[in-house]
Amino acid sequence: MSLMRNLNRALTATTGLQVRKAAPAAPAAPKAAAPKPAAKRPTAVYRCPAPEDLATDRLLRQPVFIMSPVRSGSTLLRMLMNAHSRLHSPHELHIRRLEVGYGSKLSQKAMSTLDLERGDLEHLLWDRVMHRELVKSGKDFVVEKTPSNAFVYERIRDCWPDARFVFLLRHPVSIAQSWHEGDPDKRTYDEAAADALRYMKAVDRAREGLTGHTVRYEDITADPEKEMRRLCLFLDVDFEPAMLDYGRKADAQVVKGLGDWRDKIKTGQVQAGRALPTEDDIPEILRPMCQAWGYSE
Repeated sequence: MSLMRNLNRALTATTGLQVRKAAPAAPAAPKAAAPKPAAKRPTAVYRCPAPEDLATDRLLRQPVFIMSPVRSGSTLLRMLMNAHSRLHSPHELHIRRLEVGYGSKLSQKAMSTLDLERGDLEHLLWDRVMHRELVKSGKDFVVEKTPSNAFVYERIRDCWPDARFVFLLRHPVSIAQSWHEGDPDKRTYDEAAADALRYMKAVDRAREGLTGHTVRYEDITADPEKEMRRLCLFLDVDFEPAMLDYGRKADAQVVKGLGDWRDKIKTGQVQAGRALPTEDDIPEILRPMCQAWGYSE
């Protein structure tokens, strides 16, 4: 008789209980694999259209790009320019985020046979979207002001070899303060300064790599007519006094999340800018940029 039987007989007699062999433990569920980070999409291959190919490859002629950091007054500048009878400046278009994919290997092969790689197809899309906006406006030149364009200034230059560039600067501390105030729960002041600095550095690289016209936000708010006359001269269009009263234009619309949409910009007229920061207001992280842009000694 087995040990288990003897044990159970004794237990039953004294306690009424019995011992049973435990069922085998269920195998442990395998741990869920950690999600793999999304693979970074390879840089799009594209070619630069030769001057003789522009008539075939591009619908736009001489598009204008405002290269600026966030919270630097680019919405005000585009509203002033949009009030011109020949300049159309819609809300931020974020065209650099418009991407093209192949539905099959055959479609990729077919496009490559036409000398069109993924980057070329994206450039055609960017050009078509902006040209559509321009045609709807009935004007002559389109002006695009998305701040992140500065990160891809080389590609924009390669896409439109006849593009014109306007560089908009503002005191780096004012940019950081405005970026923080735009969403204080999302960004502390220090975080806003560090994030805005990325845009400032991108604009600085664009200024080194491109030829264009530089304007300061503080100069626009102090003397908008003078600065708009200078800008019109660069763009080879006549200055129009209506630019200074942009609110009279029915198409001067602002869209939340696509540029500044707050009450100040909605007044329709240039408002005085905030007081310039003092030397003591400049954090160490922004001092080199303040010096580079002539806002600090």
